[in-house]
Amino acid sequence: MSESKIFFAEGESPEMLDAYTKAQSTFKYFWRELSWEHRRIVPGLNVACVKVAFSQQFPGNDKPTVEHMWINDISFDGDTIYGILINDPNELTNVSNGDEISIPVNQISDWLFAINDQTYGGFTIQAMRAGMTEEERREHDEAWGLEFGDYNHVLVVNKQTESPENLVEHPMSKNMKPGFVDFLKQNPDELNAADEAGFTLLHKETIAGNLSIVEVLLEQGADTAKKTAGGKTALDFAKQLNWEHLVPVLEGK
Repeated sequence: MSESKIFFAEGESPEMLDAYTKAQSTFKYFWRELSWEHRRIVPGLNVACVKVAFSQQFPGNDKPTVEHMWINDISFDGDTIYGILINDPNELTNVSNGDEISIPVNQISDWLFAINDQTYGGFTIQAMRAGMTEEERREHDEAWGLEFGDYNHVLVVNKQTESPENLVEHPMSKNMKPGFVDFLKQNPDELNAADEAGFTLLHKETIAGNLSIVEVLLEQGADTAKKTAGGKTALDFAKQLNWEHLVPVLEGK
C-alpha cells in the first residue's frame, strides 16, 4: 500500500474521532472474519489490515506527533492486537516499516477487510471519502483497487444487507458445526487442551464470536472455568468484547 494511494485527513475532526470509536467497537467483526480466513484452504479476503495511531514526542514540540499507519498479518488474543507495520512513517523515527507491533484495541483507528473487492470497515476512509467529490472518490477507489461503496453506510460483515443475521453469527460457524462435532469425537483431548498462554478452544472461539462452535464445545463438556495465563475465562472475553449472543450461553442461562 503505497503512500500515493492514501488520502490523509487534516487534524482530528469530530467525524474522524467518531470513526475511530466505531472502528474500535466493531473490531470484533474484523477478527471474526479473520479467524475463519485462517482456516480457509482457498483465501477469501483481498486485504485485511488495521490502522494504528503511532506517536512520538519531538524536542521543542508541545504535543506528540501522531501518524496513523496500517499493520497486517494480524492476530488477536482478546486483549492485544499483533501485526506488522506496512507503511513508511512520514516523520516518526521510533517505528519503521516491517516492525512487529502490539497494541490494545482502544489504540486502533480503523480496520479494513475486503471480499471480492468489496470493503468492510474502513471508517476513517469513509469519513475522508465523504468530503470528496464524486471524481475524487472514483480516483481514490481506483487507487486502492477496491469498491468502498456508500460512505454513509459502512458494512462490517459480508452480505450484511441481504443477510442481517450475519451480524450475530458467521455463516461458516453454522456450516462447520457437524464437522467440528466429528473433530472433537476423533480428538477428545483437544476439548480442554490449552496453548502456552492458557487459551483453550473455548477461549478462542468465544473471542471470535462463533456461537455454533461454542455450543458444540459446551455440549461436549468444555470447562468454562479454565483461565488464560492472564486470568480470563471465556465468559470474561464474551463480556469484554460485547458478544451478547454468547454471554447467556456461557452463563448457562
